[in-house]
Amino acid sequence: MSIKTFQPLPLLERWVQENNELVNKWKEQVGGGDQSQTHLRCCSSEFHKLLRKIQGIPPLADHTQLELTVVYNACVFFTAQSQFSEAELLLKQFTERVLQVHSSSTEDDPAASDPHLLWRTVLKSVGNTALAPCVLRLLCLQWAIWLSTCQLKTIQEFQNELMSVFERLSTEVLDKGRKSSDDPLLVMDPRKLVELLQICTYIAQGSESLSEGQSSEALSALHTASSLPAPRTLIAYTHLLSGSCLAHMGRPHMALQCYMKALETDRRCVCALYRSMLIYRQLGNTQAEIQALRLLQSTLMLPSATEPPTDLLSPSLLLRSQSLSSMLSVPSALSILHNLALKCVLHGRVSEGVEYYLDLLAALQSEDQHGMHAGSPPLPRLPELYLQAGAALLMAQRPADCVALCDEVITTTLELLPERVVLEEPDEECEAGSRALSGGGEDRVGMLLWTAAAYLLQGHCNTHLKDWKQAVTHYARCFNLLVKVRFKKKGFQPQIPSADMVGKQGTDLCVLQRLKGLSLACRGISFTQTDQLREALRDLQLSLQAFPECATAGLWCGEVLWRLGRRREAAACWENTWSFTSQSSEE
Repeated sequence: MSIKTFQPLPLLERWVQENNELVNKWKEQVGGGDQSQTHLRCCSSEFHKLLRKIQGIPPLADHTQLELTVVYNACVFFTAQSQFSEAELLLKQFTERVLQVHSSSTEDDPAASDPHLLWRTVLKSVGNTALAPCVLRLLCLQWAIWLSTCQLKTIQEFQNELMSVFERLSTEVLDKGRKSSDDPLLVMDPRKLVELLQICTYIAQGSESLSEGQSSEALSALHTASSLPAPRTLIAYTHLLSGSCLAHMGRPHMALQCYMKALETDRRCVCALYRSMLIYRQLGNTQAEIQALRLLQSTLMLPSATEPPTDLLSPSLLLRSQSLSSMLSVPSALSILHNLALKCVLHGRVSEGVEYYLDLLAALQSEDQHGMHAGSPPLPRLPELYLQAGAALLMAQRPADCVALCDEVITTTLELLPERVVLEEPDEECEAGSRALSGGGEDRVGMLLWTAAAYLLQGHCNTHLKDWKQAVTHYARCFNLLVKVRFKKKGFQPQIPSADMVGKQGTDLCVLQRLKGLSLACRGISFTQTDQLREALRDLQLSLQAFPECATAGLWCGEVLWRLGRRREAAACWENTWSFTSQSSEE
């Protein structure tokens, strides 16, 4: 009886089997929904170990095809983890091995120190040999690394070689037909990879050209990209960027058509909806702008429905340029909701605006905010939002709710206010405004203005209810807070702010003087309702000193003078008010 002895597999077959087991193991994990960084690192390490075994022997032609396949798989995992330097080191080592196989030494070769020349040398060396498909696959990975690291100029230099890769790989795949079970497997289909690289390159180059003001060139490339085989998300990006090009070229209506195509292609393309809203705003179409804001806000509030990537190299890994990121950026859901509320209130849709403000405040107070604070521009501070919502409630004839919101602001800030606040003159390089800071760094001027505005709104609520006595009380509280502020010019002592100081002195001083003028004017008007005409005249005149642009104060001042029998002064006051108002409107 013959005894069968165990015959170990030849070395090459054993390595092919090990490679295929690693590829199949990864695909099983992907099928089970596991693409964690831990598994990426684990598979990357296993492929690297296998590669070291293969590279432990001299580069033979029989082994080189397997080696290049394992290099491809290992580099895909390195690139997927953004380990670009490790991947490029492997690719450099591979090019040197290939040249050794073809009896071409890299020593004393100027191409060895220049990766671009080295790639061209390798491509020329392999020509149409059996190694050519393997080399092309690795060139695709070099392409992916250049794209991920935003080396668009390098890609441009290699454009002829890279754009021919797709045709050659497709031909190889079609000619080869069915693969043998003994062939080494690839962790990612090279044909899918090159299709992805092609459209991502068009998108990245288009966004870069657009950011440089070359809209016509970008538009032509994006039009070509829109017909390429690619995921819907990327096709939507081509329409989106085409719309941005047309918008920069002064063709807003054509831009809107492109944004609509983007939304039809991918309904989750919120950046297209946001850009449409900006176009409507530019065209002055307020109703369409509000509709777009509403749709955008409801879309952003939906739970994320992003599918896990099926391939290791995803579009988000390849598209990392700053210019594209800025074009794809969208404000947060809360910021959009705030814009929607404000826009509705300012354009006569007060009841809608109130509901949006209440939704906004509820969302800010809720524990689950769906990450809505992310993004820019940032929301106003919470007291400002309360005051805006309170003003909207008063416009909707809900004074009791307005008073409640103002009470929240007052109780939060009143005890923190100091007896006196000094507002310093800002430096020339920061003329936008300057705020006095306490030792703890808190914004004392801001808190004082919020509290004063809350008292002013409460006075308005009393006026709405014709409770003139309470209105006078709240307007007085507002004014008494504002007189605590002193303005300090460089080289001078702090002094009481006046209207002639407002100009380039910053937003806070301007708001301060306006609030002073309004509180005095409103208190003066309240005095007229109780026939306290002298007190009313005093406040109205002081209001005009603090805030000369307040036409209401000028008109009421003339009214009080008339009722006091000082008719010439009344006529002069009205004339001055009307001439000042006409001059301001012309400017």
